[in-house]
Amino acid sequence: MDIELLEKTASELVAPGKGILAADESNGTMSKRLAAAGVEPSSESRRSYRANLLDTAGYESAVGGVILFDETIRQNMDDGSLIAEALSSRGIHPGIKVDTGAKDLANHPGEKITEGLDGLRERCIEYFEMGARFAKWRAVIRISEGIPSPACISTNAHALARYAAICQEQGLVPIIEPEVLMDGSHDAQRCYDATAEILDATFAACAEQGIHIPGALLKPNMIIAGNDCPNQISREEVARMTIDCLINHVPQDLPGIVFLSGGQSDKDATAHLNLMNQMDVEHPWQLSYSYGRALQAHALTTWAKGGSESAAASQRMFAHRAGMNSLARSGDWGPDLEV
Repeated sequence: MDIELLEKTASELVAPGKGILAADESNGTMSKRLAAAGVEPSSESRRSYRANLLDTAGYESAVGGVILFDETIRQNMDDGSLIAEALSSRGIHPGIKVDTGAKDLANHPGEKITEGLDGLRERCIEYFEMGARFAKWRAVIRISEGIPSPACISTNAHALARYAAICQEQGLVPIIEPEVLMDGSHDAQRCYDATAEILDATFAACAEQGIHIPGALLKPNMIIAGNDCPNQISREEVARMTIDCLINHVPQDLPGIVFLSGGQSDKDATAHLNLMNQMDVEHPWQLSYSYGRALQAHALTTWAKGGSESAAASQRMFAHRAGMNSLARSGDWGPDLEV
């Protein structure tokens, strides 16, 4: 384990003003989004969209890393350069999604276990040689009557820790992502309790597996009531409850927390991050972002219209959202800055 490399990469990913672009949608997911926007899905259309996005001028001031999918890390920019090399040349760390998806958890209806440990060491070796310097693995935790179960919590926590150990062994900073979904009618306190439970179990498993916490990042959900809950809390309450949960359940030597947007609107995701960074509460971590749709949604629908003008407009939209979240890193965002 190259501790110095891991700590350096982790700190650069969450350097002041910077966050992570999650562009690691699977081929199936990306194809569905392209089709919904009116674009015929194919390997080339997925490449073309992402190449345009990643060629945006100046976004490296707001983005320290980009998570790629297996197909994407093997593809080229429009000028023929490898996407990973193009990112590195701009001081952006290429990252890679390494899990193989969430599957049904045996004997536990409605719950999932993320798979992909088989062959992970060999994949990490290859991805490091291709330029990747960090990785992502997403666990999915659903709240409903009687769930999450102890089995779901323990199996996903163990998988996250084993993944993190293999990544660090091969020089990749692991992003540990135990996502408590917004789907459901649960209230914010139920989200808090489930999030606390999975965080405790995950970091206990990481301790057992010898994870070097200063060379890892956490990608958690914020504390938000379920989509179908009639009692939605304010942005200020989301920020307060999220910080309280993290202070009580996340190790202090973790260098950074990169929140997922998890279905929030673009502006909600930015506003919540901004409020957390404005709070007069001491905590040891960089509070940053690892957003996918919250950075790309409007950029994709604009690009899909076709033509050079739409491609340029798409880049402007992406640059704007990245810039807004960069400001939220220091609590300097405001709704008046949204155009």
